[in-house]
Amino acid sequence: MESAADLSHVVARRLDSAPDEFGAVASWPGKPFPLGASWDGEGTNFSVWSPTATRAEVCLFDSTGAEHRARLVEQSFHIWHGYLPGINPGQRYGYRLDGPYNPSTGLRHNRHKLLIDPYARAIEGDFIDNDAVYGDNELDSAPYVPRSVVVVDSFPWGNDPRPNRPWDDTIIYELHVKGFTARHPDIPADLRGTYAGLAHPAVISYLKDLGVTAVELLPIHQFVSEPALQRRGAKNYWGYNSIGFFAPHAAYATHTGRLGGNQVREFKAMVRAMHTAGIEVILDVVYNHTGEATPDGPTLSFRGIDNAAYYRVDPADPSRYLDYTGCGNTLDVRTPAVLQLVMDSLRYWVTEMHVDGFRFDLASALARSLHDVDKLSSFFDTIHQDPVISQVKLIAEPWDIGDGGYQVGEFPPLWTEWNGKYRDTVRDFWAHGAGGVRDLAFRLTGSSDLYADDGRSPFASINFVTAHDGFTLRDLASYERKHNEANGENNRDGTDDNRSINFGVEGETADEGVNTLRLRQVRNLLTTLLVSTGVPMLVAGDERYRTQGGNNNAYVQDNEISWIDWSDTEAGADLLALTRRLIALRKQSPVLRRHAFFEGRPLPGGDGCKDLAWFHASGRELHDGDWFDTALRTIGMYLDGQGLRHRGPRGNVITDESYLLVLHSGDEPVRFLLPGRPWAEQYESVIDTTEVSGTAVSTVAAGTQLLVQARSVLLLRAVRV
Repeated sequence: MESAADLSHVVARRLDSAPDEFGAVASWPGKPFPLGASWDGEGTNFSVWSPTATRAEVCLFDSTGAEHRARLVEQSFHIWHGYLPGINPGQRYGYRLDGPYNPSTGLRHNRHKLLIDPYARAIEGDFIDNDAVYGDNELDSAPYVPRSVVVVDSFPWGNDPRPNRPWDDTIIYELHVKGFTARHPDIPADLRGTYAGLAHPAVISYLKDLGVTAVELLPIHQFVSEPALQRRGAKNYWGYNSIGFFAPHAAYATHTGRLGGNQVREFKAMVRAMHTAGIEVILDVVYNHTGEATPDGPTLSFRGIDNAAYYRVDPADPSRYLDYTGCGNTLDVRTPAVLQLVMDSLRYWVTEMHVDGFRFDLASALARSLHDVDKLSSFFDTIHQDPVISQVKLIAEPWDIGDGGYQVGEFPPLWTEWNGKYRDTVRDFWAHGAGGVRDLAFRLTGSSDLYADDGRSPFASINFVTAHDGFTLRDLASYERKHNEANGENNRDGTDDNRSINFGVEGETADEGVNTLRLRQVRNLLTTLLVSTGVPMLVAGDERYRTQGGNNNAYVQDNEISWIDWSDTEAGADLLALTRRLIALRKQSPVLRRHAFFEGRPLPGGDGCKDLAWFHASGRELHDGDWFDTALRTIGMYLDGQGLRHRGPRGNVITDESYLLVLHSGDEPVRFLLPGRPWAEQYESVIDTTEVSGTAVSTVAAGTQLLVQARSVLLLRAVRV
């Protein structure tokens, strides 16, 4: 980067411009596109959109922190732009935009506030809470605001082997870049908690051995910690507080990688390592709000550029925001320039950073027209017609906190959804047997009641039992109440709707009987998830019996509460082995990952078997009354694979296996009569959750009354002789 003397020379003499009354020299005109900072080999073009500003300056910071200003002299299409020769990659910069400050009309310009470039490819430094970042005062905010960094996106991708996994071959693994690597003993200490740590061979080997096909990274867009957290000595760990939609979070780079924009290169190297291993990278993205929070929050970027355009202000009182996110503001993607920002960001992460898809946090907030969620909104239309973004994996969190925001099953084709109804139903069944089995049957088979009517497939359903927010699998079987005291909010934060069970003891216990039941319960949940039709999502550490001590909202816990514990335990080894077996079984069995919904009808040219059949413990098929029996806690699901044929490794045609899945959430054993012809003549045990690692080795004749233990799952392979 240039020294202080060099910068003075560049922005004054080389431009042949004397400083004006504000100490800024005039830039060369430059050009309006592309937005952001663009280096051409000789200098950098700066471009920022703001139709309401009356003056725009780019502020350059040298190695001593001294600031040098250049006025952007041209405005085209509401875009302020200028060119500065001699400004090279690694240069730290920001904007100052002058204009009216009138909150009653939604305008909040203040030239004393340094602003992050919305299009910055890298951001350096932390936001520090201080009076200077607030309101209409004349305090200079520069010492407390991160710097944007000029970046060149060259990277030796080579022939990057993008996996391009089809949905039916996808198994998602949600993880946190820092939390997954912070305690890993095989990762060098200086790489732990970083993109480079995630690319380490020890991590890649673990993911491959586990069998997952995609990592879904908690937010890695540059984010900031909320002022309220900073004031109590805490920080935002999860990252759902974005301030830079193009910039990989600098704190996840190595110490040297955090300087001069090198975090971009480290992120790309991580993606390349994942792709080489056949693993896709999906980003959890937060376009619904920003880290500027409420109207009286810090001015860091968008608020000072054009507040009323970037945010959804209340038409009745533009000094207030419409908040559908619970985070203080809602980004207004109805504004064409804001929609362009989101689309440009998405396209950048696909084309330049090579990511394979996105999970959209609080996606309903992006689709609100006025107050209602509009499935035909410009956001969806623009995504669907985009030749780049429409071709990657699109996952919606289909809700926000506003009225009518719960939209599970309502997103348009091309989209998949986090299926919150799957989570709730499976938890209810295994915790307390609530509601019988009617809703469970839909969830096990791809949720046709949610997705079949609009032409989507079972893979529209992203099935999950746990996610980053909420209990871990272990805690679902150990706690019935949240224990979030460590968060500093008097246990008021986090949901009370946990749908969990503690088996008579709240929290950890030395009671072997209780611990045996808890481990079996987790095996039940894992097995249910990985044999359900749809796309399964696991949360990192659940396969190792991870606990958060009953904390169901660990967003501020950047410590051992959230970090994965890599120490070996018997329970962890048990679940890890089971998870690997279930994933391998799923990959081998097309009937467990169907492209189309089951029809519950006999197969053409078959022997009378239906593609899907439901059985009572007495051995008969379920009748209408059974579906409304809320006390029913045992169900058998027969999946017929006769009609599904695929090519084996030698090109030979293989007929898929058929399975009988028996789920019993009752507290006492039950006898289950195994159905005979035409379903099967005998059954081979594949998974038995009463056994260590779910291992099962037995063959049972059809017509046998099989004893199914309390709270257990049996997966049996149907054999026709």
